Amino acid sequence: MDDMERGEHALLLPESHGPKIQEDSLQVPLLKHKKRGGSKAPAVILGFECLESTAFNGISTNLVVYLETVLHGGNLASASNVTTWFGTSYLTPLFGAVIADTFWGNYNTILVSLALYLLGMMLITFSAFLPTTTAALCAVGASCASTWAVSSRTVAFAGLYLVAIGAGGVRSSLLPFGAEQFDDANAADRDGKASFFSWFYLCVSFGPIISGVFLVWIQQNVSWGLGFGIATACIAVAFAAFVLATPMYKRRVPTGTPLKSLCQVVAAACRKISVKVPAAAGFLYEVSDKIDSQPKIAHTSEFKFLDKAAIVTESDMERPEAATFWKLCTVTQVEELKILMRLLPVWITSVIVSSAYAQMNTTFVQQGSAMDMTIMSVPVPAASLGSFEVVCVMTWVLLYNKVIVPALRSFSSRADGEPSHLQRMGAGRLLMALTMAVGALVEMKRLDSAARGEEISIAWQLPQYFFLAGGEVFCYIAQLEFFFGEAPDTMKSMCTSLALLTVALGSYMSSFIYAIVEAFTATRGRPGWISDDLNQGHLDYFFWAMAAMCTLNFVVYSAAVKNYKLKTVIS
Repeated sequence: MDDMERGEHALLLPESHGPKIQEDSLQVPLLKHKKRGGSKAPAVILGFECLESTAFNGISTNLVVYLETVLHGGNLASASNVTTWFGTSYLTPLFGAVIADTFWGNYNTILVSLALYLLGMMLITFSAFLPTTTAALCAVGASCASTWAVSSRTVAFAGLYLVAIGAGGVRSSLLPFGAEQFDDANAADRDGKASFFSWFYLCVSFGPIISGVFLVWIQQNVSWGLGFGIATACIAVAFAAFVLATPMYKRRVPTGTPLKSLCQVVAAACRKISVKVPAAAGFLYEVSDKIDSQPKIAHTSEFKFLDKAAIVTESDMERPEAATFWKLCTVTQVEELKILMRLLPVWITSVIVSSAYAQMNTTFVQQGSAMDMTIMSVPVPAASLGSFEVVCVMTWVLLYNKVIVPALRSFSSRADGEPSHLQRMGAGRLLMALTMAVGALVEMKRLDSAARGEEISIAWQLPQYFFLAGGEVFCYIAQLEFFFGEAPDTMKSMCTSLALLTVALGSYMSSFIYAIVEAFTATRGRPGWISDDLNQGHLDYFFWAMAAMCTLNFVVYSAAVKNYKLKTVIS
């Protein structure tokens, strides 16, 4: 263990000549005048997420039907518009995170995003009433109706993309803002924060249940405007509650762009490319506690090239007034970049997981549609099993907390007996592979029955949805918690958004996989693995291929994190 890992101070430049932390500091101080409202602030944030999830899913769940039936879009165009919009809504959190970490802070980013979110929801709701207004005011001819139809489509898409921007800002900042309400120095708060991540994910899952069971039925059987209006009311209530709870919040304010610090490390290391890294990390530069009292990150031996940025050269000692962060960086700055580089393999393998997870809304539904869609004589649409998966998510969370963790305590070397985040994410990757394998076995049975002119019940799909929910719980909840915990203090929102971005990239990757499968299997007049008539295709081959890819992904992940060094704060 080197000097920095033992907690000893690294080489310090004189206080009056080192780079001024007050000018270029990337630390995030607390607002002293804000008082924390005990456990009420996290509870408000969890309630907020329940309402926001209901509102977003109230729009997205049935959006393709709305575009086709009310706005008269074609099947392919409507599907393309929905996937583009959905992907955008998971890309915008990156921009929201940069704004939150650099300029506005989490609270202000949420506030502004909510205003855009609410305006977008109102426009979408208004667009649903325009066709009715058209019928009342333009009964004289089709040309007037056509003009209004174009207007309703414009209003709807303007609203949708305002929602995508607003949802991006909220997603990037709400989870880290909620985690900020806990004090890591307090043992009870540390336990509360761990529970908060699980409860937050359950709140995210709350929306699909409400929208899938109630709002979709209202939209298609009562009124689209009423269904969208209820979703809009959810955002309005969430907005009001969030503002009224302002005095409860603990808030942090940003003091600089974290991207600048990362660029400074790369630039300083390149400037000293010919300088040899000292054997002892104690000779690397760190700012004195007298200048900056913020916690320091322990030095690690990986990515030694970056350590060059913290080497104090003779010119730095002879002319300390000329030393800047573009020539000399602290060990903490260097370690922040190393953390992001260590997170990269975890993040990439998470995209593979998300591509498998995306099958729930595509090939799983297609598979279910080719089955007998009744369970115990009760009609069950194939898409409705998505709600069953959400229930399974809640079941897995309870199983994990009440059964799995207590059972593992006798075997674990950790004080709390709980598997580490990396272990949980590994288990989730294995469960995703198991999900694909179960889907392949079910498809083999379905094809065998179809060859005999029989149909099997859609109940055969329930196990694969159950294992999919387990993979989701172990992968995504642990991933959010892990990325937030490992992230540098000035990049909490950005790293949380990167964790969420894997969902969007997984969807895009899934579409790419479909194109590859189509290109290689649908040749010479053959229907391909994923055929319009599944009885003529081989969806089971596709699921086996996905199972193999997920298994390989687990192997790569295990190798990448085998010697993973967690962030260590030494002061």
